[in-house]
Amino acid sequence: MYNPKSVIAIVDDDQRLLESLGDLLESAGHAVRAFSSAQILLNSNALPEIDCLITDIGMPGMDGFELRRLINERRPDLPVILVTGRHELAELLQPKHTLFFRKPFDGQALLAAIGDALTGKENSL
Repeated sequence: MYNPKSVIAIVDDDQRLLESLGDLLESAGHAVRAFSSAQILLNSNALPEIDCLITDIGMPGMDGFELRRLINERRPDLPVILVTGRHELAELLQPKHTLFFRKPFDGQALLAAIGDALTGKENSL
């Protein structure tokens, strides 16, 4: 029986994070689509094939909150995981949302959250 890989999209303006997170996800058996900005993702034809989206909050141009809002309009079923290096935002959001990670984050915890999101155990933010 063929079991296709889940497609995880990563949107972050930090190239090192895109590469390291991409390596982590691929090592866990996921297919990865990496985008250096929200606009590049939105201008691509990738949205229909994505199973889960991981996006940085603080990016030049469109931030992660706005990207999440636009994605929710187009794909309300798509799980979105937000990440940030801004600790004041992390403290504000952490108690309310389980699909939120502060950089640097634990890779295994992120993989577990993705697994839960893909199986419908968590609601998107």
